[in-house]
Amino acid sequence: MEARNGEADDLPPPPPLNAGDEPLKVEEIKVPLKPKRSLVPRNGFGKRGQPIKLVTNHFKVSLKNTEEFFYHYYVNLKYEDDTPVDRKGAGRKVIDKLQQTYAAELANKDFAYDGEKSLFTIGALPQRNDEFTVVVEDSSTGKTPANGSPSNDSPPGGDRKRVRRPYNTKTYKVGISYAAKIPMSAIAQALRGQESEHTQEAIRVIDIILRQHSAKQGCLLVRQSFFHNNPANFVDLGGGVMGCRGFHSSFRATQSGLSLNIDASTTMIVKPGPVIDFLLANQNVPNPDRIDWSKAKRALKSLRIKTSPANSEYKIVGLSDRPCSEQMFTLKHRNGDNGDSEEISVYDYFVKNRGIELRYSGGYPCINVGKPKRPTYFPIELCNLVPLQRYTKALSTLQRSSLVEKSRQKPLERMSLLSDVLQRSNYDSEPMLMACGISISKSFTEVDGRILQPPKLKAGNGEDIFTRNGRWNFNNKVLIRASSVEKWAVVNFSARCNVRNLVQDLVKCGAMKGIRVEQPFSLFEENPSMRRAPAVRRVEDMFEQVKTKLPGAPKFLLCVLADRKNSDVYGPWKKKCLAEFGIVTQCVAPTRVNDQYLTNVLLKINAKLGGLNSMLQVETAPAIPLVSKVPTLILGMDVSHGSPGQSDVPSIAAVVSSREWPLISKYRASVRSQSAKMEMIDSLFKPNGTADDGLIRECLIDFYTSSGKRKPDQIIIFRDGVSESQFNQVLNIELDQIIEACKFLDEKWNPKFTLIVAQKNHHTKFFMPGKPDNVPPGTVVDNKVCHPRNYDFYMCSHAGMIGTTRPTHYHILHDEIGFSPDDLQELVHSLSYVYQRSTTAISVVAPICYAHLAAAQVGQFIKFEEMSETSSSHGGHTSAGSVPVQELPRLHEKVSSSMFFC
Repeated sequence: MEARNGEADDLPPPPPLNAGDEPLKVEEIKVPLKPKRSLVPRNGFGKRGQPIKLVTNHFKVSLKNTEEFFYHYYVNLKYEDDTPVDRKGAGRKVIDKLQQTYAAELANKDFAYDGEKSLFTIGALPQRNDEFTVVVEDSSTGKTPANGSPSNDSPPGGDRKRVRRPYNTKTYKVGISYAAKIPMSAIAQALRGQESEHTQEAIRVIDIILRQHSAKQGCLLVRQSFFHNNPANFVDLGGGVMGCRGFHSSFRATQSGLSLNIDASTTMIVKPGPVIDFLLANQNVPNPDRIDWSKAKRALKSLRIKTSPANSEYKIVGLSDRPCSEQMFTLKHRNGDNGDSEEISVYDYFVKNRGIELRYSGGYPCINVGKPKRPTYFPIELCNLVPLQRYTKALSTLQRSSLVEKSRQKPLERMSLLSDVLQRSNYDSEPMLMACGISISKSFTEVDGRILQPPKLKAGNGEDIFTRNGRWNFNNKVLIRASSVEKWAVVNFSARCNVRNLVQDLVKCGAMKGIRVEQPFSLFEENPSMRRAPAVRRVEDMFEQVKTKLPGAPKFLLCVLADRKNSDVYGPWKKKCLAEFGIVTQCVAPTRVNDQYLTNVLLKINAKLGGLNSMLQVETAPAIPLVSKVPTLILGMDVSHGSPGQSDVPSIAAVVSSREWPLISKYRASVRSQSAKMEMIDSLFKPNGTADDGLIRECLIDFYTSSGKRKPDQIIIFRDGVSESQFNQVLNIELDQIIEACKFLDEKWNPKFTLIVAQKNHHTKFFMPGKPDNVPPGTVVDNKVCHPRNYDFYMCSHAGMIGTTRPTHYHILHDEIGFSPDDLQELVHSLSYVYQRSTTAISVVAPICYAHLAAAQVGQFIKFEEMSETSSSHGGHTSAGSVPVQELPRLHEKVSSSMFFC
C-alpha cells in the first residue's frame, strides 16, 4: 500500500507474525487490537515457613567470552541428483566429513550442528553462502573389497552389478548459507535479568553443543536427553521393548546465573538382538509358526539391522511375500562375458553358494532391505536389531507400570548417578565449549527452602483432623458432610467377587463414617452367556435388567468389574450412566477388601453424591486471605492427548470450577473434545447466535446458582500442561476467551483475574544434603533456581513415598487480585489438601487433578478405534485444526454439577 501524502511514511513497520498466527483480513479489523498482556514480574519473596537448606540438580555455568558472536548457518543437504536427503540421521556423518575434507576453506572452525538444518560457529565462516560436495562411505550397504569380487555378504535379490565400485559411497551436496548472528552477551544479559530477543537462541546454541558432544560418544538423542548403549541401563518391559535409562540436560537462565540442569530420564527402545526373538516377544507367542507376519511387517518397518557374517547395517523396508525357500531372484554369474544368470531361491543361495548354515529361516519370510523396485533379501536368522533404536508406539498398561516401577530412584541414588554422569561426560574437553569460555561446575547448587505449616482440617462433629507428614486418616471420625446412599442397586460384571459380603461391609463401614448406606434394592448378576460379547452389548444387556426390575430410576449404582486397570466395560458403563441416564455410579474391582479399601470407596461415593469428606478450617471460618472476602471462582484447566501410538485420537479439554463459595473444596467439570494434539483449549467461549456454547459459561452459571446468586468478582485460573513457549497464548488468547464469556453474560461485569500455570514435566529436583529421605511436604523454593525476572516458585506439597519427589513448578502469569507471595503460596499449598479422593496432600492443586480425572473419564465414553498402529505422534497443533472432531456426549443434567470424576 503506497503512502498517501506522506501520512504513513513515519509509521513503524507491522510487527512480525508469530508462527501459527493468521494475518487478519481488512474487514475483520473493526476494533483496535487489544494491547498484548505480558507476564507479571516477580512481586517479592515468601517469608513464612521453617527454613531448610537444600541442594538441587542445577550445576553452575560460568562464561568468559561474552564479546564473541555465534553465527547461525542454514544447512541444505541434497544427494548429487539434487533430491533432498530424506534419511534421518545422515546429517551428522555428512557434516563431520565436510569438516574433515574442507577444514582449510572453513577457517578450521568447530561446528555446533543440530543434526537437522542448523549449524553454528563462533565467529563467521569465510563465505556467507557456499556449496560443498561431500563423499561419505555408506555404512547402510555391504562394503566391497577393491578387487571387485562380491563381498561375502553381498545380498541376493538386488542387481549384482552394483557391487563393482571399490567402496560403496554416497555423494552429497551441502549448501551452507548465513542465517543470523547471535551475541554471546545475550546470555550474560539474561543473567542480569535483562533477557534480549537473542537469549533463548544463544542458550539453544550451547544446548546443541552438549547434544553434539553426546552424539559423538554414540548416544541416542531424544529431544534434550541422551542415552548410552550400556546394558546396565536397560530394563526389560516385555513385548520386545526395553526401558533405557539416560540423562536429560538443558541450560536454564536462573536468578543465580546460568545453570546446567541434569536429571535422570528414561526412554523406550526396541530390544536389540536376533529379529526373530524380538518378534516372539513382541507378539507374545511361543514359536515362530505362531507369528502374525502382517503385524510383524508393521513392527519391523524402518528398524535398522546388522546382518551376519559381514556385519553390514541396513534399514528394514519390509518382508518378502514368499518364504525364504521359495523366494526366487536372478543371480548373475561373472564368469565369461556372456553374463549367465540363473533363478535361485534366497535359501539355496545362502546355503549352497555361500556355505552358510540356516537352521530355521526356510519356512519364514525374508527381511527386505532393498528399494521398492529392487528388493534385497536376507534370511531372518542372519538379521540382528541394532541397539538404541527408539520404540515409539503406545505402551500397554502392564509395560507402563513396569517402566514406572523399574525407573524409580531414591534421592541419594539419583544424586550419585547425576554426579557420576557429570564427572564422566567430560564437558571440559569439548572444543566448542572451550572456545566459548564456558565451564560447568561439578557440584550441586545450594538453595534455601521453607517448609510451610500444613493447613488445619475439619471432620464432622466439629472435630479436628491432625495431619502428619502430609497424611491423615478418618479413624474414629465421621465425614464433615455425609450423604446417604439410598435407592441404589449393585451390578456385577465379575464372576470372582462375593458381592453380598462387599455390600454388608460397605453398610457397616459407612455407618462408622456417618454415611447411611441403605440395603440395595437389588443385585444384578451378568448373564454368563454375555461374558464374551462386546463391551457395549454387555452394558446394554445389564441396563435392560436394571430397567425391567427396578420401580424407578436408581440414584446410585455400584458396578463391580473384573479388572481394575483395563476393563473394556468401564467406558461404555460410565457413558450409559452419566450421559444417558444421569445416574451417579462407582466402579470397583476389589482384590483385598479391608477397612482401608472400603473407606476409600466411601470417600469417593460421598463426594460424588454431593457430600464432603473433610474441609479446611479456614474454609469453615471462612478466613482465606482475599478469597473468603469476595466471591471467588477457582478454575482448573487441562488438555489430555491420546497416547503416543494414537496420533488421531481427539484431545480432550476439561475445565473444573469451584462451587458453593466460600468453599474451595467443591468442584464440577465440563469437558469437550478438540483436534488431536492441540494444546490450546478452543471451546472456552463459543458464541452461537445469542447463545454461548463454551465451557466457561457453564462454570459461571453453576457458580452463580450454587453461591447464593452471586457472580464471582475474582477468578483464579490454574492451567496445566503448557510449556513456557505457550505462556503468551494462554495469557492472551485463552484469558481473552474467558473474559469474552464473562462479558457475554453481562457486559458491565469486570472480574479480576489471577492466572497460574502448573508444570510437572520439568527436571528440577530438590535434595536434603546427606539425607536419604525426600524433602518434607510443604517445601517451597522461590529463589536461586527460579526465573531471573518472571514470577515463579517450586512446591513439594506431598510426601514423596517412592522414588524422588518431583516438585510442581508454578508460574504466575497474571495477578489482578494482588496476592502477596506468602498468601499465594499458602493458597496453593491449601489446595493440595482439599482432594476428596484421598487422605493425603497431593502434588498439584486439586482443581488441576480433577481436570485430569474428568478428561480421562469422559474420554473413555468414546472408544476411539485403535488408529493405525504405525503412526506415532505428529507435532502438536496450536491453532484449531481443520479436521472435524468426534463430539463427546454431554453429561446428563442430573449429574453435570456433581463430582462424578472423584
